[in-house]
Amino acid sequence: MKKITSLMALSFLAASVMAQSSNFNGLEMNLGNLSRLSNAKTRSISTENPTGEPGKGGTATLEQGSARNAARDLGQGWKVNPFVVIEPGQTYTMAEITGSGAIQHIWITPTGNWRYSILRFYWDDEKEPSIEVPVGDFFGMGWGEYAHLNSQAVTVNPGSAFNCYWSMPFRKKCKITMENIAAEKMTLYYQVDYTLTDVPADAAYLHAQFRRSNPTKGSLFTLIDGVKGKGHYVGTYLAWGVNNNGWWGEGEIKFFMDGDTKFPTIAGTGTEDYFCGSYNFENRKTHQYQEFSTAYTGLHQVIRPDGVYTSQQRFGLYRWHIMDPIRFEKDLKVTIQDLGWRSEGRYLPQQSDISAVVYWYQTEPHAPFPKLPAKNDLEVN
Repeated sequence: MKKITSLMALSFLAASVMAQSSNFNGLEMNLGNLSRLSNAKTRSISTENPTGEPGKGGTATLEQGSARNAARDLGQGWKVNPFVVIEPGQTYTMAEITGSGAIQHIWITPTGNWRYSILRFYWDDEKEPSIEVPVGDFFGMGWGEYAHLNSQAVTVNPGSAFNCYWSMPFRKKCKITMENIAAEKMTLYYQVDYTLTDVPADAAYLHAQFRRSNPTKGSLFTLIDGVKGKGHYVGTYLAWGVNNNGWWGEGEIKFFMDGDTKFPTIAGTGTEDYFCGSYNFENRKTHQYQEFSTAYTGLHQVIRPDGVYTSQQRFGLYRWHIMDPIRFEKDLKVTIQDLGWRSEGRYLPQQSDISAVVYWYQTEPHAPFPKLPAKNDLEVN
């Protein structure tokens, strides 16, 4: 009788655990909930499993595979199709997912000119993308050169390993494409890790948009405007090229929201201040710019003149509003002043080369994006 009672207790406990696991949707992962069971389904899409279906990874044959020559002695299942070649002018569908869930991680290592590889994400039944950004800029590499970036949302590791951990929920479907607008072929390795699960009713969709001014007009750069709906702003990446001598980052960032007109609700105090640095990002011992890369903010890239053809200073900066999202109810516009110093302690209105990617979550539908700059206007020169 005692044994039966014990078995019944264990069965009840197991049933209780299973019931609790069905309440956790497997999203919003952190160390505190990593031990929790869930009925969420883990899936992954790559060229070795382009549909993400269970039991379909590594099925390419030697007749189909991109690495069929390297795998010719080993055959099916031995790294036969690890990459795809995207021809000039071709748009390749990296992933097409049906169901409810969220992308939790993306790893990608593209070849060629990162400004000429255009990444697009479509949520649910969208005809126009919610994310449309050159792949290098989306991962903080707008100048086409590698720089180590180590943050909570984006990491870039040697030699060109782009990773992002932005949570990207969808309710019906998700589509990701890569367009090659370069004149050369592009080799693409990638992996999209996602979960199929219930998405909370209050989960908004990730958006990202690219803009560039070369040079800035009126010494004012608009990172984003025309955003309509309810949401929250979560990130800024800037590729900033300076065309004059001296310190270049005196300009204030301004967030106009929910009907603001002449004056914003949020006004910063300087460019390096917004990116959580101070006093020109200068190392007072070396009197040089000091690169840094942290969980939420960084000056991760400084490209110094070499005295010949690399004649300008160029910088890569990021600021993720993960712990301090900027919430708006109806609309949003973000600008930054392009200011340096001139003689007699006066501000210098500059004409810098600034590119930006901004990241935000919002309800759908989103306002139409401006047309992506033409190829010549995307070029880093």
